[in-house]
Amino acid sequence: MTLTIENILLIGSLLLFISIIAGKTSYKFGVPTLVLFLLIGILAGSEGIGGINFNDPATAQFIGIVSLNFILFSGGLDTSWTSIKPVLWQGISLSTIGVLLTAVSLGTFVWAITDFTIYEGLLLGAIVSSTDAAAVFSILRSKSLALKSNIRPTLELESGSNDPMAYVLTIAFLGLVINQDLGITSIIPLFLQQMIFGALAGYLFGRISKYVINKINLDFEGLYPVLVIALMFITFSATDFIGGNGFLAVYLCAVYLGNSELMHKKTILKMFDGLAWLMQIVLFLTLGLLVFPSHIVPVAGIGLLISLFLIFVARPVSVFLSLIFFRMKIRRRFYISWVGLRGAVPIVFATYPLLAGIDKAEMIFNIVFFISLTSVLLQGTTLTLIAKWLHVALPERVKPIAPTDMFLSERVKTAMVEIKIPELGYAVGKKIIDLQFPKTAIIAMIKRGEKFLTPNGATVIEDHDTLIVLSDTQAGIEKVYDCLQIPMLTTKL
Repeated sequence: MTLTIENILLIGSLLLFISIIAGKTSYKFGVPTLVLFLLIGILAGSEGIGGINFNDPATAQFIGIVSLNFILFSGGLDTSWTSIKPVLWQGISLSTIGVLLTAVSLGTFVWAITDFTIYEGLLLGAIVSSTDAAAVFSILRSKSLALKSNIRPTLELESGSNDPMAYVLTIAFLGLVINQDLGITSIIPLFLQQMIFGALAGYLFGRISKYVINKINLDFEGLYPVLVIALMFITFSATDFIGGNGFLAVYLCAVYLGNSELMHKKTILKMFDGLAWLMQIVLFLTLGLLVFPSHIVPVAGIGLLISLFLIFVARPVSVFLSLIFFRMKIRRRFYISWVGLRGAVPIVFATYPLLAGIDKAEMIFNIVFFISLTSVLLQGTTLTLIAKWLHVALPERVKPIAPTDMFLSERVKTAMVEIKIPELGYAVGKKIIDLQFPKTAIIAMIKRGEKFLTPNGATVIEDHDTLIVLSDTQAGIEKVYDCLQIPMLTTKL
């Protein structure tokens, strides 16, 4: 079957529907949903029962880049600075030194056991060197797996921030494969440029995006997520244009926004959570369609050997060496090394050699696909079991609430007060979002004359408004009075 304008929506929507239904039941059998999305794509492909003829690496790469933007941005929005601050340097070490060590050790192993040149081996190692954000975010969250200490924020920070390093190494080693006259030191300027420009652009666009979101006055709440999508793509493309790493910029921009006060933040978070799932499904379906199973079988033996070396040698060694200067129990290091899930990102990166037309491009792509599938099947299905074996899982009764879940649930408040806004008071004429309310307090309702309003960040305070404020603590109520610059004389409810 050939995709046409007439049937692409029907076929796409049917595959999407099947993927969602399959994903709903998959965890009853311990199978990660991402594997099912991939298998559905394979079954629908040219060698499957669907017979859809799709052999376009350029289109798959474009879909992959767009999808990764949404996945990384959503992961960044859901990253709490309070959670990652204690593990910031561990995460950075894993996402840079750890990725480099994985790429070099695996690349050397591939060079030693195959007829690959050293640069081709390093290219393969670079492609599969990063843990996959889509796989880690979706599997950890869908399993509701609670981990001791700071293991979970470490894993999510690593998986969300290590794709840029893998991308730089992939592009650098691909350049060495194409032009072998270049020395290995030629990748250093590229690495520094990509990382420094990417980090600076991410922070800068984060600040700009926050200002735009909070200052622009859109008439419809539903337009705010659309605005954020536009800002996300501007961040990626502008950073890439100046020679920085767009993936790093997008992730850092989202982390900044996720830890800032934004207009209609709950709407934005919910929208991006849904979009991230949509993009994960689309990405895995597309990559499944791109694969020819008959081409995977001949490389299954060597692919399994490389995959086992990656899982049991390269990944653990890179984790232990990159965390050697940090205090952490051995069993926690072992668990971090086990959650080295490879997923869609390596497959997307494997399309770069295909488009470059190097000699072993198809073999590299098929081996990478096999490694990703093996990783998600073996590691993804055993995360809970290994966590219990290593005693790093929290009991069900003490599982913490994720930062975003806590925000979206609007926790029960223990203190409540009515605050009357005086005429010409400090808050009059200001938007709620500009008042810098403490995060532990919310304005549940505003009484304005005979009417009761449900406020949002864009609501402007007027003379004689009565604010009904809820807070976790009495200290939060006191901070509210400070923000409003009103003496604390009102009787609490």
